[in-house]
Amino acid sequence: MTSEASGGSISCMQYRPVFAYADAVITRLFPATCVLCGAPGADGLDLCADCRADLPVIEQGCVRCALPLPVRTAQHDQLPALCGPCQRKPPPFQHCHAAFRYQEPLPQLIAGLKFRGKLNLLRLMGLLLALSLRQSGADLPDIIVPVPLHPKRLRQRGYNQALELAQVVAGVLQVPVHHRCCERVRWTRPQAELDRKARQSSLRGAFVASADLHDLQVAILDDVVTTASTVSELSRVLLNAGSRRVDVWTLARTG
Repeated sequence: MTSEASGGSISCMQYRPVFAYADAVITRLFPATCVLCGAPGADGLDLCADCRADLPVIEQGCVRCALPLPVRTAQHDQLPALCGPCQRKPPPFQHCHAAFRYQEPLPQLIAGLKFRGKLNLLRLMGLLLALSLRQSGADLPDIIVPVPLHPKRLRQRGYNQALELAQVVAGVLQVPVHHRCCERVRWTRPQAELDRKARQSSLRGAFVASADLHDLQVAILDDVVTTASTVSELSRVLLNAGSRRVDVWTLARTG
């Protein structure tokens, strides 16, 4: 299910993910096999128990932006786990949940789902994010908003990996996806090619809200959060559209 804008309000209608049918066929024809080592998958995932245990979780992260932090010692457990940037200038979103730290094998896995359309990786990583959110006891929002792609990049890639991941997460957590409440109206260079200052300036005016989000709690979903410039700019737009709270959900956080 995904929420759609209709007359400035939100209603729900059926949305079929790009890979929904193909993913169902692949799941039926091929048993779960670890994408990293080739061993049989565990718990219905294309990941064996050993490789899953080795995934780089964030042991200690900023409670606001999820930036990985040095693990605190016992005597410092009472100190707020806020990174320096969030202490100086908190982001517009309330909380970021990152399932993993962006280090191997996450770059390899995310590149496969993002640029090569590997159906099993989209399903696997969406399930891992959903399970991470469930285990953390994350406060569920009213809607999930995947970070939109500019039409030019969408034509180049053929799909929006954030939307496809959001559909998997939504199916597990039973939260509707609203992928048309905002648009990316300005094309920008890939954010990985820019420094922090350039990212912030390039994103100004990049997103426009196209629905009234009055009093809704929103979770933005993206595959990777680096400087948080993209999700911060999108958060401002969603808050200006009436959202009462914006959180961020992501597969991986750099730092």
